[in-house]
Amino acid sequence: MTITTLKPETAAQVTDAVRWALSAGEPLEILGSGSRRGLGRPVQAGHALDLSGLSGVIAYEPEELVLTALAGTRMDPIRAMLADRGQHLAFEPPEGGTLGGLVASGLAGPRRISAGSARDHTLGIAGVSGRGEAYKGGGKVVKNVTGYDVPKLMAGSFGTLTALTEITVKVLPAPEDTATLLLSGLDDQAAVAMLDRALRSPYEVSGAAHLPAGIAARSGVSAVSGAGGAATLVRLEGFGPSVAARVTMLREELRADAVLGRDESLAVWREVRDGAGLGACLGEGGDAHLWKLSVPPSAGPATVEAIRRKLDVEAFYDWGGGLVWLALRSDLAPPDSGAAIRGALSVGGHATLVRAPESVRAATDVFQPLPEPLMALSRRVKESFDPKGILNPGRMYAGL
Repeated sequence: MTITTLKPETAAQVTDAVRWALSAGEPLEILGSGSRRGLGRPVQAGHALDLSGLSGVIAYEPEELVLTALAGTRMDPIRAMLADRGQHLAFEPPEGGTLGGLVASGLAGPRRISAGSARDHTLGIAGVSGRGEAYKGGGKVVKNVTGYDVPKLMAGSFGTLTALTEITVKVLPAPEDTATLLLSGLDDQAAVAMLDRALRSPYEVSGAAHLPAGIAARSGVSAVSGAGGAATLVRLEGFGPSVAARVTMLREELRADAVLGRDESLAVWREVRDGAGLGACLGEGGDAHLWKLSVPPSAGPATVEAIRRKLDVEAFYDWGGGLVWLALRSDLAPPDSGAAIRGALSVGGHATLVRAPESVRAATDVFQPLPEPLMALSRRVKESFDPKGILNPGRMYAGL
């Protein structure tokens, strides 16, 4: 299919583009930088609405912990600007992309267990609904709770409800120091139990992950790859003296084998955030299918074991065991691999296919299928914002 790209440079032009699409009955694929294009089902649309022309920071108030920018603003300069003032986006989103794409995809990293998700840090939005109506929701003051529901609804909506033009997010002071306790050689079940113990401690853990031996051996951090087996990671952040004191106490309590300093900690948690170490699944078979499973932490190892009875997969754990990164090679993935993975979620949870060839994503439920009452609610929300279904149709669920 030949796709025509519309690239507005102002919010008014976005409104005009959506109104044209509405009147012509032409669906639009909503894009920022395109870095998240492979997350979700392929959108069948003859026109793309490229929002990367809406770029620039409108207001940054470090003292108020608030930043407002146009939706197409690249994240790299935003990160650099925040770092200059000792601040950051606390939910630890992945690198690259635009602010609008980041909020629309709702992605968060290892610090989500302590800082919350992208939804929790989205204060206000402006955009154009599928009705061709420009509107705003939320506000710019952290303490103001009026109107928060619409901004939170947009986080994780993948452009199916609104073409975002402006976003206000909460920013927080970046930690002065970070250190990571390393425990070596634990099996998955013992590791998750140890992570649970760390998270229940009074030491304010901000990261809790477990890398089985094969994953740990491929780490770019020598202390992790050289551990000689599985690596269980517990992160502590904050002011330097506080981190040092908490590391000393928690290391003794957990009987940790080593402590990674700031640089090694930053590197290994980037790997955890981005699913690094699963690339070996690529092998000779091309792109891997990469899944993220959200499960009760104590059920993570058993869930992975149940999947391994049917599929040849590699996996590691984040969020204290509550998030499982799982990959299998495309050439070893049967057509019903998604059903096999979701069938292992016997104690609840959900599974999301975050990377796969387009043909696979078109034929698979990328997001966890919803029970009919929730699907009916999703349809009503979609119809409220986009009754003609012109914004990213089918991106999340077929026919929606």
